[in-house]
Amino acid sequence: MAIEKHWQKRINIDPGILGGKPVIAGTRVPVQIIVGDLANGMTTAEVCEAYRITEPDVRAALMYAAETVSDEAVHALPPR
Repeated sequence: MAIEKHWQKRINIDPGILGGKPVIAGTRVPVQIIVGDLANGMTTAEVCEAYRITEPDVRAALMYAAETVSDEAVHALPPR
């Protein structure tokens, strides 16, 4: 199975769609919902069926989320 390396082809960020939240291209399915559902125990197949998207769409959402988190600056707070 080939890994989707170009999430940019499957994720759309448009201010006119859900206020600019990242969604699966051609849909109004937010990346946030996909990642959240997977984190809550849904399988990839269940997510695909629930939102009428494909497995490569789900992988692209996860890759987008991973890349977004990796670019995030984290600052440790001193202990209380």
